Amino acid sequence: MRGGWTPAGRVVCVGETMAALAPDPPGRLEDAEGLRLSVAGAESNVAMYLAGHGIDVAWVSALGDDPLGRRVRAAVAAAGVDVSAVRCDPGRPTGVLVKDPGPDGTRVHYYRRGSAASALGPRLLEQEPVRSAGLLHLTGVTPALSPSCRELVARALDVPAGGRRHAVSFDVNHRAALWPEGEAATVLRELAGRADIVFVGLDEAQALWGEDLTTAGIRRLLPRPRILVVKDGARAASAVTEDGICTVPALRTTVVEPVGAGDAFAAGFLAGLLRGLGLRRALRLGHCTAVSALRVTGDHGPLPEPAELEHLVNLPDEEWATASVRE
Repeated sequence: MRGGWTPAGRVVCVGETMAALAPDPPGRLEDAEGLRLSVAGAESNVAMYLAGHGIDVAWVSALGDDPLGRRVRAAVAAAGVDVSAVRCDPGRPTGVLVKDPGPDGTRVHYYRRGSAASALGPRLLEQEPVRSAGLLHLTGVTPALSPSCRELVARALDVPAGGRRHAVSFDVNHRAALWPEGEAATVLRELAGRADIVFVGLDEAQALWGEDLTTAGIRRLLPRPRILVVKDGARAASAVTEDGICTVPALRTTVVEPVGAGDAFAAGFLAGLLRGLGLRRALRLGHCTAVSALRVTGDHGPLPEPAELEHLVNLPDEEWATASVRE
């Protein structure tokens, strides 16, 4: 593949997934008469969308020995993800988040301190299925959860003599509420700089590392990843490699809620790489997958039919520019 390479082997996604509560019907949390229960986790979102694309994928984490943990495990498994390595922790609870929609966006309140997943650590890297993974997917959420979680991510990104056993993709996924003031910018840049594939939002990078940053400027900050993917919201996404920048406009769609769209995009792009589609079509598959999340109030929505995906990713450029996913 010009401008990159195709990771080989099973995908393993590692990170916390929580029980998620949101007002039903949507509205301000303080006015809600009922709450809808779902699941939310960046890494399991990616795993579920990868499974939807037919990719062999496992999600590895820890959950409490409680009803919410069983609900989370069942939901991720139902999407076709291997959850056999998810540990049940009898001494720590499953994390919880609560969404509070408002006119200026959705605020999220986290109740995850001391959760089962916060006790994850680097020993996980020597256990199956992580040890034999072809591609390991991590996000910047995990190192914010606890010192042991930060060590897990840092060790996963180490490059020992002779090279890594597997490729590592890393989504910056900055969640300001999880970080002590002043830490996130340095830690996330250092971690992202050691991955093989990096995903970051343009606005996210500007908030972390400088408000005047461009895609080229982010590349200068992160020169080592083989592929740097910069997402510019509803406008476009670019993949930067040693061969230059490949930019693909986003699809037009009605947005119900943007939460989860970044995870969906990452999954679509990775699925495209794993299928050997090349950068341009992988970016298109990322956009198509993101639409699935944008159209629902939860983090995970149904993918377009395979025939529609095939049609969209292979459109001539001039037709893609005006394309949209069927309702």
